Amino acid sequence: MCYIGALSTKQIALKDTLTKYAHIPLKQRNNRVWRTYEGGALIDKWKKSPTQIDNSMPEQWIMSAINARGKDRPKDEGLSYVETEEGFFSLKELINSDLDLYLGKEVSQKFGTTGVLIKMLDSVERLTIQVHPDKQYAKNILNSQFGKTESWYVLDTREVDGEPSVVYMGFKKHVTKELWKTIFDNQDIKAMLDCLHKIEVKSGDAFMIYGGVPHAIGAGCFLMEVQEPTDYTMRVEKTTPKGLKIGPGLIHQGVGEETMLDCFHYDTYTQEEALEKWKITPKVLENSDQFTLKTLFNKEHTNCFGLSELSLDGEYTIDNNGGFYVAVIYSGNGTLLCEGKEYAYTQGDEFFISAAIPNIKISADQSSKILLCYPPS
Repeated sequence: MCYIGALSTKQIALKDTLTKYAHIPLKQRNNRVWRTYEGGALIDKWKKSPTQIDNSMPEQWIMSAINARGKDRPKDEGLSYVETEEGFFSLKELINSDLDLYLGKEVSQKFGTTGVLIKMLDSVERLTIQVHPDKQYAKNILNSQFGKTESWYVLDTREVDGEPSVVYMGFKKHVTKELWKTIFDNQDIKAMLDCLHKIEVKSGDAFMIYGGVPHAIGAGCFLMEVQEPTDYTMRVEKTTPKGLKIGPGLIHQGVGEETMLDCFHYDTYTQEEALEKWKITPKVLENSDQFTLKTLFNKEHTNCFGLSELSLDGEYTIDNNGGFYVAVIYSGNGTLLCEGKEYAYTQGDEFFISAAIPNIKISADQSSKILLCYPPS
């Protein structure tokens, strides 16, 4: 007899199917996402694609349980999918089958979702000048428990039109809210850029970009972005550097221009102060003749996420700490040993490791660099 509110036999079978995948490393399918800027060739190179081209799909979203925002875009754009014996499932569907099992009780009960989004981002043009909401603005204006504090870890750079790779961040000392509004109303892009600190970057540089901080990624930057799991971006340029017109929804996310300008924090800094506040120096946690484990972003910088880097020339075991994590293979190849079974990895792979997995032993056949991304703490 089937009672109202009880699971049917079919539903129970589906739940069992979905939850069994919490016990193996989950490798996601390719997940490129449309943006208002162009790039992506260095993502193709990282993925060892036979063709390496720049186009309007310059981001790879990793282990994403959220949809990308954009008018007339595919319904599920941005959602991560994994291939299983029973076919393709979205990561969101798998996680929702048993939040505690996949995410761990702490993250599950506090957020009800992963609490983090990871991107690989490659720009061949400067991104528009923008800002993301802090938690208070997100709660009050966007009715969201998450803002969009993010981090940048520069993996590679390339010269574009003979210019070195740069990022822009933080208001200079002369900026006021009134000046910023006037410049925005006049769409004076040169003046906007002159309001921000311009910083040349190289591989290995790391930055925290907190909600409310104005910023723009310059041309030629290939980086990993770990962030809160939203796609809220307030833009002040109504036309991209390459001439694409941006509609109101992508400018102010539906809140209106006046309210959009309130998303900015109007604190001002010298460049030295800006670098001291937002540029992060990685620290070695463990090392041996077989591995070096560095922390990049941790509780010292934010409680929104964490990122570490494992350089591996032998073996290393990651013990479960009660939560999930994501392993992104930046280079190298080898195997993951999980509950007695081996799973091959190679450059360009991305694995979701659920809270149900007690430990993973990673063995490198070729010198490997593995980026380990963690949920909120």
